[in-house]
Amino acid sequence: MTANTMEKSVTPEKLMQLGLGFWASKVFLSAVELHVFDALANAPLTAEELTQTLALSERSNRDFLDALVVLGLLTRDNQKYSNGPEAAEYLVSTKPSYIGGFFAMVNSRLYKSWGGLTEALKSGMPQNEAKDTDSKELFAKLYQDPDRLRLFLGSMTGISRGPAHAIATKFAWKSYKTFADVGTAQGGLATAIAAQHEHLQGIGFDLPEVKLVFEEYVAANGVQQRLKFQAGDFFKDELPKVDVIVMGHILHDWNLDEKKMLVRKAFNALPSGGAYVVYDTMIDNDRSQNLTGLLMSLNMLIETPGGFDYTMHDCESWLTEAGFKDIKFEPLIGPHTMAIAIKP
Repeated sequence: MTANTMEKSVTPEKLMQLGLGFWASKVFLSAVELHVFDALANAPLTAEELTQTLALSERSNRDFLDALVVLGLLTRDNQKYSNGPEAAEYLVSTKPSYIGGFFAMVNSRLYKSWGGLTEALKSGMPQNEAKDTDSKELFAKLYQDPDRLRLFLGSMTGISRGPAHAIATKFAWKSYKTFADVGTAQGGLATAIAAQHEHLQGIGFDLPEVKLVFEEYVAANGVQQRLKFQAGDFFKDELPKVDVIVMGHILHDWNLDEKKMLVRKAFNALPSGGAYVVYDTMIDNDRSQNLTGLLMSLNMLIETPGGFDYTMHDCESWLTEAGFKDIKFEPLIGPHTMAIAIKP
């Protein structure tokens, strides 16, 4: 192959897809915001019917709907639109598998904040409500507003739904009797575990403002007799005394010293033989494969003053330093990884 032939075979297509990727993303996020998939939950509709139902302008309604078809989120047959397989399963709000709450949060908060990525890379400072403050104050602000609180907690259920069911299946829960989900949010993980293992008694541990939302969600899933809420601040209070402590999407929010402190707290709270389970979008040790983990770490730059995602090797070193033994890692759903460590 000559140099000229090689030059001709290289096109800017990949660059165009990268540079304009936000177009497709925003079409999807707006569809979630407009409840397009709920509108199609029961029956196919024409463009005219959707336009009226969703209160859309007629100017670009077909472009919007047909773009969703090309993206694979909708199908079109005889001029009627229906939800595609993923949309039907995960984006209809009345279904227990719904994860649209996460994308609603992405649309309302992260989409705008990521516009400040260049500034964040230069300053090292977050670009959201945490600007010029610390992460603890960010969560305090989020939790003070009931609407924003519910949106945030629902988003945590959405992003954790797949990993939660994988943890409920993969971990050796039959060897234990009690567990605590630290930073439980709406209680998605705790509910998934309790629903699958009827012998377990669980605790959802989070700030006091979360209690009502947690209890509503747990009751709606029929496990309220075995799941209880415990109010607390994991920076100020001791963690629950249980057989298993789980932290999902928690460690990556904090700086290195805070990460190590939380790991030590888990170690101190567990009995001999107790297990500590951590899951995040851990970066592969070679830092060359898990793009989602790397992007999530950049999201921590946008969202927090000191948070970052980490490799499995990093996690193992913190667990070992705290005194844990028999450390192992297991892949979960997609980019998520679970670390399991035992207190000797």
